[in-house]
Amino acid sequence: MERLRFYGGVFLVTAATLMLQIIQTRNLSVVAGYYLAFFAISLAMFGLTAGAVWVYLKRERFSQRTLSHDLASFSAAFALATALSLAVQMTLSPVRVNSLTGLLTWAELALCLAVPFFFAGVTVSLALTRSPYPMGRVYGVDLAGAAVGCLGVLALLNLTDGPSAVLWTAALAGGAAVLFAGSGIGTAPEARAPLSVILGRTRTIAVVLVLAALANGLAPNGLAPVTVKGRVEAAHNPPMLTAWNSFSRIAVFANPSRVPRMWGPSPNFRPGDWAVEQRVMNIDGDAGTFAYRFDGDLANAGFLKYDVTNLAYFLPGRRSAAVIGVGGGRDVLAARVFGVGDITGVEINPIFIRLLTDAPGYADFSGLSGLNGVRFVVDEARSWFARPGRRFDVTQMSLADTWAATGAGAYTLSENGLYTVAAWRIFLDRLTPEGVFTVSRWYAPGEVNETGRMVSLAVAALIEMGAAEPSRHVFLAASGRIATLVVSRAPLAPNYLGALDEAAAEMGYTVLASPGGGTASPVLGRILASTDRARLHAVTAGLPLDLTPPTDERPFFFNQLPLASVTKMAALIGSDRPVGVSSGNLAATATLVALFLLSAALVLTTIVLPLRSAVGDGGRAVVVGGTLYFLLIGVGFMSVEIGLLQRMSVFLGHPVYSLSVVLFSLILSTGAGSLLSDRLPLDSSGKFMAWSALTGAYLMAMPLWLPGVALAYDGATLTVRALVCVLAIAPAGLLMGYGFPTGMRLVSAVSRAPAPWFWASTVPPVCSPRPWRWRAASPSASASRW
Repeated sequence: MERLRFYGGVFLVTAATLMLQIIQTRNLSVVAGYYLAFFAISLAMFGLTAGAVWVYLKRERFSQRTLSHDLASFSAAFALATALSLAVQMTLSPVRVNSLTGLLTWAELALCLAVPFFFAGVTVSLALTRSPYPMGRVYGVDLAGAAVGCLGVLALLNLTDGPSAVLWTAALAGGAAVLFAGSGIGTAPEARAPLSVILGRTRTIAVVLVLAALANGLAPNGLAPVTVKGRVEAAHNPPMLTAWNSFSRIAVFANPSRVPRMWGPSPNFRPGDWAVEQRVMNIDGDAGTFAYRFDGDLANAGFLKYDVTNLAYFLPGRRSAAVIGVGGGRDVLAARVFGVGDITGVEINPIFIRLLTDAPGYADFSGLSGLNGVRFVVDEARSWFARPGRRFDVTQMSLADTWAATGAGAYTLSENGLYTVAAWRIFLDRLTPEGVFTVSRWYAPGEVNETGRMVSLAVAALIEMGAAEPSRHVFLAASGRIATLVVSRAPLAPNYLGALDEAAAEMGYTVLASPGGGTASPVLGRILASTDRARLHAVTAGLPLDLTPPTDERPFFFNQLPLASVTKMAALIGSDRPVGVSSGNLAATATLVALFLLSAALVLTTIVLPLRSAVGDGGRAVVVGGTLYFLLIGVGFMSVEIGLLQRMSVFLGHPVYSLSVVLFSLILSTGAGSLLSDRLPLDSSGKFMAWSALTGAYLMAMPLWLPGVALAYDGATLTVRALVCVLAIAPAGLLMGYGFPTGMRLVSAVSRAPAPWFWASTVPPVCSPRPWRWRAASPSASASRW
């Protein structure tokens, strides 16, 4: 029974560690930005590494004589630190401010994220290096807990909100402390550490944390971020409802104005002629959608005819429509206002569909669930359209983002699977022969940034589909800050083109591109004149902003200012007013640079400098060669992981799915590779070279075959796509799992002394958890394995 308690403690603490890591990426997405997912991973790894290094530095203090007490104390510290750090984290406002205060805020956030993982690192290091049980078995339980945590977090985030989910992970860590306390390995030390009385009350800590998690999830005003994207939401207009799931936070606000809010209203629209009650539905504090009160009288919603996003419905003969990104239901309502009888709304977020169809006080407000011919589908749009099925006369995507990474704000570095050449080919393939695909994006008069890239993407998709003259398939009009693109499978027929021209003239829209009227910009003209991908690339790659069409391998539609474009960045910084997406790109890039420097400083001061004495314990050749080896495998692993996270985000439909599935796959497969290296060691130069060649060949081949496999399974269910992801990653992880233990055996054959230095060199600022790193935290305890 005592042994089972020990294994249970290991399982819970590693599950809580991985769950906390993924949940924090979700919380940061709400508070700051989606690109901070890697920042959360970075600080998790920093905390785990710092904890294991501390165990090494204090190696004289820890042994089996006090193991149960130590494991219980540090698990309890992990639990309490998680809850307390969350409380502090929720009070911070991590926004980009050019001041010392702004830097200190980010530093505080970094500490709040890292401190709990420090105690987790200490706990796992002790469990793996000091227990009397077989290392392989303990290691297997470690991997099982981490893997279950990766997948279990998806269920937890669908049941409760982000802050409450953090408290539940703290409760799991508290449960681990209870199990460790009863595992019966040694006795308590004679000299009690500070706070030992508090940390010793493991049952009380676990119960209190469970109650806190329950209360916070049920309370209407529980622990929640004080600011969301730099704004205090509850200051003047508190949300009517706040709902979380695994990939979003939806806040619903009443709009006191009865003037219809529209994306791109016509200059001829007279607000005084219309009045409607409406609500704002906010996604992760940045992206928004509207819901209008609809009582069944379509005449009362006639104002939607004046929105440029609905331009495609002026085409005659539109009988069926599909809406990508239903949101508050405005596009579904617009299609019915124009007389479309068959409407399908595809929405990835079940919260929106629940509000539109089932939720009391919300479904009756929108009135869409009672319309005949309207159906809603909860699915990722790209995957749903990739499956064989019906075709549509109109497919509409109005300012839809896969996870609300808008091009106008400072959070523009996220990948997006809806805006790639492959995705648009899928959408165009699901049109009727004379159907149109219409997309609306932000437009800056006089600029072609986001609008230009949208046109470039359309041209690339048409070229891929065999269009001889893409310009004959494209109509583009703008009103205010919104441009709407209408793309047809076949060249626009004269009667269709006439209908669009007539509608644009009637509504006062600015025609930016038309098969019969040229273009409003030389850049747009050159893009539309491209008839092959080589010419299109030549036109778009040489511009101040990157307007090349995004692909699944480079799915960054909103990031038009790559970090490598130093001269372009300098030119924009020196200009009077960076407009549109470039301003957001500059803000996001500056934030990432600052966070990278902060992470580097933390690693230097808490890992590298404390371990520098280990360098002098080995010979110069061993230190130089070993450092280079471990640094390369660490950077290599980091590069593979980040590439897979980005690529699988497109394939699986959301970053949180990618984090869970990719980390699950890597943890299991690299751990299996590490264990397999014990049974089948690389004990000769020939075997080592063969392993190096095989690993390199598999990793280099993945970009060649993985895109095709992903595209082939694009229409599969999420479960099948996740399985494909696991099967693709497992061989890579298995091979990479050999890297660290093999290197440790090689250098330990000469000298074990600098092992902690090599271990620190392997852990880059941004990488994924690999349990075999923790096992190497104390070479003195595991020297027999090397």
